[in-house]
Amino acid sequence: MSDADATDQIAAALARLRPRRGAPPWAGRGDTEGAGPRHPWSGPGPHGHRRPPVAGPEGALPAHFGGPARLRLLEALAAATHPLSVGEIGDAIGVDQPRASRLVQQCVQLDLVRREADPDDARRTRVALTDAGRRLVRGFRGERREAIGRALESFTDVERAELARLLTKLADNLGG
Repeated sequence: MSDADATDQIAAALARLRPRRGAPPWAGRGDTEGAGPRHPWSGPGPHGHRRPPVAGPEGALPAHFGGPARLRLLEALAAATHPLSVGEIGDAIGVDQPRASRLVQQCVQLDLVRREADPDDARRTRVALTDAGRRLVRGFRGERREAIGRALESFTDVERAELARLLTKLADNLGG
């Protein structure tokens, strides 16, 4: 297995290890240790509404883009073979439907995704990446891959291949 293949496999396995629907099974109820500071979007704006961030330069994350859920939303859409419903997005990124709906709306405001009519049911909408959203996903996928590559520099080829195999097995067994 080449270094590039191992790095890609490791990145894919790590992405699959994210918890689905709420806290991971090992987290206790009410456990906030390591939760970090509240996000800048969490505070109300001047009229009591949440404030969306201002988009950054093309292909770059805005200064207040948000947390991992927004990144997972964009990655889920990039990996999908067709536009997804809000419910499908929620299932893919591990949040409930109301949270998924808010995340989609925030990404619409940033011109990262667009809503379009569901071809099978005109009452429903589907969500797809815009060109700006696609560029953003390509950018942070590349950055993540580079970071993993740097972390693996001291590993031998055999160690990289074994880590890729074990992480993939772990993700398979956790159902990720």
